[in-house]
Amino acid sequence: MTVSGMTYSWIAMLLLLGMAGCALEPGPNSAEPSNTTDSSPTSATTAEPATAAVLSVEVSGDPGAYEFTVTVRSPDTGCDQYADWWEVLSAEGELLYRRVLLHSHVDEQPFTRSGGPVAVSPEQVVIVRSHMHPSGYGTQAQEGSVATGFRAVTLPAGFATTLAQQDPLPADCAF
Repeated sequence: MTVSGMTYSWIAMLLLLGMAGCALEPGPNSAEPSNTTDSSPTSATTAEPATAAVLSVEVSGDPGAYEFTVTVRSPDTGCDQYADWWEVLSAEGELLYRRVLLHSHVDEQPFTRSGGPVAVSPEQVVIVRSHMHPSGYGTQAQEGSVATGFRAVTLPAGFATTLAQQDPLPADCAF
């Protein structure tokens, strides 16, 4: 009986060690970082459309004629799916400025582009967001002012989406 009792103890210990070893290996549900990352705002395996996100906004220049430098992350695949513009809106959703992007940025993520002049005062709160062809506006944007700086915000779905038909619009995608 002692032998069988020791056998069960050894089996139990081996099982515990085996399970502990498995826990050390990162799996698909593990919190451990993996060697691959999906930096796109929307994974290709989800049912949601691919969208672009504004990561940061820097502003230079003078009141009424500021230049905005905007960094965007987008899951570009070519002209069939790419970030086709970023824009500056009033807090109420009025289009103040749009920077049209002439090509996809498949191999440049995130990417930064400047545009202006944007006619705002230093204290005026604005929203900077991006648009993705063909899926439209995402909800990840930046909000703030020249005086206070910008912070990440999540816009409500459907916020000022009718602006997608307002000029200026891209004429074509170069590549």
